[in-house]
Amino acid sequence: MDVKEEVRSKLNIEDVVGEYIELKRAGRNFKALSPFNNEKTPSFIVSPEKQIWHDFSSNRGGDVFSFVMEMEGIDFRAALEILARKAGVDLPAYQDGRGKELQQRRERLYGALEMAAKFYQFVLSKQKAPQAYLYKKRSFNKKTVEEFRLGYAPTEGSSLVQFLLKRGFSVKELREAGLFVQRASGPSDMFRGRIMVPLCDGQGRVVGFTARLLVDQKNAPKYINTPQTLLYDKSRQVFGLHLAKEAIRQHDQAVIVEGNLDVIASHQAGTRYVVATAGTAITADHVRQLARLTPNIKLAFDSDNAGITATERAIVLAQEMGIELSVVTFPEGVKDTDDLVREDPDKWGAIISESTYAVDWLIDKYRGESNITTGEGKRRFSSKSLAVIDRLQDPVEKEHYLKKVAEELDVSVQSLVQKLSGAKKLNAKTLKPNKAPTYQANTNVHEDNFLALTLYFPKIRDSLTRGIGSGDFHGQERQKLWGFMADHVRSDLTHNVPDPLQSIATYVKIIVLRAEEQHSQLTDGEALLIAQELATRIKKERQKERLHNLSRELASSEAQGHESETQRLKEEVQRIIKGDQYGAKEAG
Repeated sequence: MDVKEEVRSKLNIEDVVGEYIELKRAGRNFKALSPFNNEKTPSFIVSPEKQIWHDFSSNRGGDVFSFVMEMEGIDFRAALEILARKAGVDLPAYQDGRGKELQQRRERLYGALEMAAKFYQFVLSKQKAPQAYLYKKRSFNKKTVEEFRLGYAPTEGSSLVQFLLKRGFSVKELREAGLFVQRASGPSDMFRGRIMVPLCDGQGRVVGFTARLLVDQKNAPKYINTPQTLLYDKSRQVFGLHLAKEAIRQHDQAVIVEGNLDVIASHQAGTRYVVATAGTAITADHVRQLARLTPNIKLAFDSDNAGITATERAIVLAQEMGIELSVVTFPEGVKDTDDLVREDPDKWGAIISESTYAVDWLIDKYRGESNITTGEGKRRFSSKSLAVIDRLQDPVEKEHYLKKVAEELDVSVQSLVQKLSGAKKLNAKTLKPNKAPTYQANTNVHEDNFLALTLYFPKIRDSLTRGIGSGDFHGQERQKLWGFMADHVRSDLTHNVPDPLQSIATYVKIIVLRAEEQHSQLTDGEALLIAQELATRIKKERQKERLHNLSRELASSEAQGHESETQRLKEEVQRIIKGDQYGAKEAG
């Protein structure tokens, strides 16, 4: 019996469903009001005999796993973990040795972070200054502080570390959890003298922290986050999701704000379908998690350049995933959600309901930035608008916005189509970008695999150092790791992280884990061949990215009428293309 069937055999579907919604016996089955739609007559059925559920109002149904996936907005693996705990099934027992070890490591990190959250909560209860900040300056009430498990990190250098070491956790585990840092003065807590906001996964388990200075300081960042760890990845973290899921499903919408404290203020005011990402950095993973709960996502960012850029990026993701994306606009003089909620909580909900479809919002923004009574203004406005319209996948919607822009400019739709076609021909001729700029995510996977191979098989490094440099990698962590390995071609990094790499120790360990899980069965020769292929791919993908970025700069330069800069960019494009052709001939 596999683990899925073992879990299923130990659970009654009606017991699991009954933890989420109220069931009433109806003959051999159970009935309930649909958790997915507002209804007065129960249409949700659970069959204990068949161990299935079906919601007639939404035409959804399935087994106990699919129900938890729907209710929690998670994938199968996460649902399996939840149900295994309910059933008392030990998942690691069904894994191989490395799988068990990884799961045990994860559970230890969860334990350390959970205890750290309790430690910070206790410290907060004894400290008047952070209490004054939360209760008076931020106007949070006690219920809110407890619900979001807010705490305070003491200023003493290693209070948390000593607390956790005494409770059986090792320095290695604390470092892997992002709670420990080695300072010049010695072992130290990662966070000191800051308000602590736990970051939780979809099930409410603590995976990291956001830490805010109690008093703003000139040379210190206002906020710092847990570094990327085995549990925490900011590209996947949706703050407040575990507390917002029910409201998101009930109201059929999710609002994304910039700050974690904005989320807390909104929840306290009763608007609980609000979450946050890491600032305006929205990723496909963020959108995907919310899309499991609702197809209606609204952005409540500042209308500055960062907010506009985030909206442009989010439109692409929304189009790919079938999401209805809207933008919430703050009234004049209101800086953010927190200010608005404190001023008038009811007004916040009203503003959300008046949100603007994202494409309309962007085009209106572009219109406000351009003087379309001039030729230059018309060129700039049309270039920016067409860049957004071209990303739309529905032909009817695309035609609607072409007509709208044509009317704004008092030009024909045909002229806009010709301009759009001309831009595509230029790109096809000189730049050849991918249909969607997804190569960076793929490239990073290639880079991590390359680094994993060269870390695990040091004998192959020397032959690769001449073909690829640190600048071909994305991110300081990858660049630093490859730079070290290129200078230390025989160093063994699989057991200990050397001092020069301590600042990226977590990333190095992740690369070691990747190597152990995916590449440990290879020979040196096999590893070298794969690494060579990856190196070639990384170089080519990096070149595509440079060309893609140049294409955006070129389009912007042309739109603004900067002739000398436009010519320079065209020449740079040609140099890269010629270099690629030369490299191809050399390779041949």
